[in-house]
Amino acid sequence: MVQKFRAAISAVFVTLLLWASACPAQQPQENPASPLPKPPAAAGTKATETPHDMTATDVEAFLDGFLPMQLQRENIAGAVVLVVKDGKVLFSRGYGYSDMEKKTPVSPENTLFRPGSISKLFTWTAVMQLVEQNNLDLDRDINSYLDFKIPATFPQPITLRHLMTHTAGFEEQIKDLINSEGAPIVSLREHLTSHMPERIYPPGTTPAYSNYGASLAGYIVERVSGKPFNQYVSENIFTPLAMARSTFAQPLPPDLKPLMSGGYIVATGKAKPFEIVEEAPAGGLSATAADLANFMIAHLQDGKLDSTQILRPETARTMHSRQFGLHQALNGMCLGFYEETRNGHRIIGHGGDTVYFHSDMHLVLDAGVGFYVSYNSRGKGEISPRTALWNHFLDRYFPYKLPVVEKLPSAVQDGKAISGHYIASRRSESNFLKIGNMLGQGSVKSDADGKLTVDPIKDYNGETKTWEEIGPLLYRATNGQELIAFRRDDKGKLQMVPNFPAVVYQHATMENNGVLNQALTVICLVVMALTLLFWPAGALIRRHYHSRLEMDEPTRQGRLWIRLVCALNLIFVLGMLLALSSDDPTGLNERADLKIHLLQAVGVLGAAGIVLVFIATVRSWRDRTMWWWSKFWNCMVLAACAAFVWISIYWNLLDFNLNY
Repeated sequence: MVQKFRAAISAVFVTLLLWASACPAQQPQENPASPLPKPPAAAGTKATETPHDMTATDVEAFLDGFLPMQLQRENIAGAVVLVVKDGKVLFSRGYGYSDMEKKTPVSPENTLFRPGSISKLFTWTAVMQLVEQNNLDLDRDINSYLDFKIPATFPQPITLRHLMTHTAGFEEQIKDLINSEGAPIVSLREHLTSHMPERIYPPGTTPAYSNYGASLAGYIVERVSGKPFNQYVSENIFTPLAMARSTFAQPLPPDLKPLMSGGYIVATGKAKPFEIVEEAPAGGLSATAADLANFMIAHLQDGKLDSTQILRPETARTMHSRQFGLHQALNGMCLGFYEETRNGHRIIGHGGDTVYFHSDMHLVLDAGVGFYVSYNSRGKGEISPRTALWNHFLDRYFPYKLPVVEKLPSAVQDGKAISGHYIASRRSESNFLKIGNMLGQGSVKSDADGKLTVDPIKDYNGETKTWEEIGPLLYRATNGQELIAFRRDDKGKLQMVPNFPAVVYQHATMENNGVLNQALTVICLVVMALTLLFWPAGALIRRHYHSRLEMDEPTRQGRLWIRLVCALNLIFVLGMLLALSSDDPTGLNERADLKIHLLQAVGVLGAAGIVLVFIATVRSWRDRTMWWWSKFWNCMVLAACAAFVWISIYWNLLDFNLNY
């Protein structure tokens, strides 16, 4: 039951994790307090063997051998891959189909894909254009640019710097994030004011990736420039870079609509409707790979494409510089990009996901190389195809040799100290989606040698990765380059820091430990389900033996109360699971409000019913004729109902706040 319960809720977080691999950084001037990451010597050395020459012929051979097999293996309809080098397109090709039914091939020049959160790079570029024009100040309270107010939850104001580093402190907000084409579309301002998330961290302290924060920045671009966001980006980025087949317009303009690739769950399924991203600056872009090549080249060349300069060189270099990070050995945030340093090269990039499209953009700054890939299907979901492709590409053209790591004397002790469960900083706290924090926790375990396993991080073979300590509380994947670290925050609380700088994982306490809460929830549901099951089962047994159940009216009434409360609680849980487990990305919108409120009303009745269960239990113990087993079971039901009430209240299942 635990697995089914987890699976049902996890469907909600398909939407919550949209644009999961996206995060920016901090400052308009290079920050001397945040130098480039410096992994210890044990983290790796450059390989001595000669890498493959990155020629068009060699890249073609590699990708033509890799992509078709990958699409078939992962059940993906189509993909587009683009490589730029030294200011020119080295290779571009489409693989598979943009329309499975019509067998329309993917074209880098003519097929539009949805790059998801890579859209944010255009938002941040627009912000930096206005910064260098002195129309925006990254350190000013954003309320001075808005025509509505972000509440002062903390003494520190939110700045554009915080938005660009995802350290503004907003909780996760997913309601109405995506709608299908044809649904009413509100203005960006209306969406931002009606879907404002709570602030749960002081600004500048805790990375927690936020689509809402990026959309605020897009709205500030609108306010300051006096133009709709799409128009500003079109005039100041798309047109100068000759990106004629790129737009933030939703739905698509008539001339681009026929070029749009279908989006799929799997290639063997049907194409899904065009996704309307309500927070367009965070993920609403539609573009061809050929257009994105010009954007990549411009950033690789300090803001310049041919004779066109969209950013001053110093602005572009600042945008690419490290600005914020929780650990010096790990990747940090830049202004709009995040670091992806690997294979001995400093790399910045951005990932992006809608429900159906999954993309990555990487810039190897010191080699003048850019890489873009986008898939038009979720696929089987067992591994990340784009990560596998990128890592193999790097290993082919920028090989890297890992040295043997000696075991640290403190490995066993450190492993024991950091074992436990961890909760992502990117989460909901003020609404019923807080339940995801119970089900989505990571588990860190240490073996007898001090090696770690971090569930659910798995290798390409599906096995959980192991990690070994290479520095004080710094761990590297066994036979791999991936790093994680552990640290204590300013309050002394333990944190797990991944090599992706838009999130941090906080050590779970006893009260919010996922495993304990899941076990308690299952026990409560089993007790209540058995109580209902015993009712007809007992009646059938008595009927078989021609035995009649003798009891007075108060006892009969109490027996009915107990079963009614159990039924209400089970209806509440099952109803919420059904309401939240749809694969339809548009299911989490205001049309679901009434249904969720009705279910919560059932939950409130069930919670209030604990009074009736208590009265019935007391009466049963006063009844000398009742079988002791019945009295004991009534106590079990009372305890289960009490625990379930605590779970429902603590995890906000009964919170009628529907701003989620």
